[in-house]
Amino acid sequence: MHNYRDEGIVLQGHKLGEADRIVTVLTRSHGLVRAVAKGVRRTKSRFGSRLEPFMLVDLQCHVGRSLDIVTQVELVEPFARGIATDFDVYSAASVMAETARSITEAEPQSRTHFLLLVSAIRSLCNREHPPRLSLDAYLLRAMSVAGWAPSLLDCAQCGSPGPHRAFSAALGGAVCTNCRPSGAALPDTDALEHMAALLSGDWEKAEAADLHDQIDGSKMVSDWVSWHLERNIRSLRVLEST
Repeated sequence: MHNYRDEGIVLQGHKLGEADRIVTVLTRSHGLVRAVAKGVRRTKSRFGSRLEPFMLVDLQCHVGRSLDIVTQVELVEPFARGIATDFDVYSAASVMAETARSITEAEPQSRTHFLLLVSAIRSLCNREHPPRLSLDAYLLRAMSVAGWAPSLLDCAQCGSPGPHRAFSAALGGAVCTNCRPSGAALPDTDALEHMAALLSGDWEKAEAADLHDQIDGSKMVSDWVSWHLERNIRSLRVLEST
């Protein structure tokens, strides 16, 4: 028998049979874990509510053939309780969780992504910043940690000093007039400066940005994520359609 214990944040859960649930947890040291939590949907379950999405937990699992088995769960921080009461906050947290799952599903080492996600979810839970700004900051940082940091000043293709107005996810970010492809986004340069402020954690500048620049920035962040993950983040599309 092989057991392990780790800290993790619950990203997702699916029903299994009449009383069980399959949970997806991003852990500090074991990467993305998918495990069966037996009997958690019964009213008398010892740890059913602890395995809801966005809960930060200390869990013990037994290694199984295809799915691990959750044997013990201790609650560390109940983020779900503060997130579920606000639709915008819940929507942003859902996008964070889905993005984290997509980025880390093929990565055995997840410590940096885990710490980044916990920090972002905690910030959302505490209402430290507007939900969409918190989300955009997380997405930019998560993609950068994964190796896909956008160029937001100099031209991503030729290196020509910026700022430049055009932005192309396919070419790596900001692009000059000579490198600009057909169909590139043409936001105001202030929108790219807003994205740079989110990426660097300059919240005073990010929150002071014009609403139009914030909207343009969000659109470019969404395009950046979708391009490099080669898939649409479903919860992000739902958020943008509301």
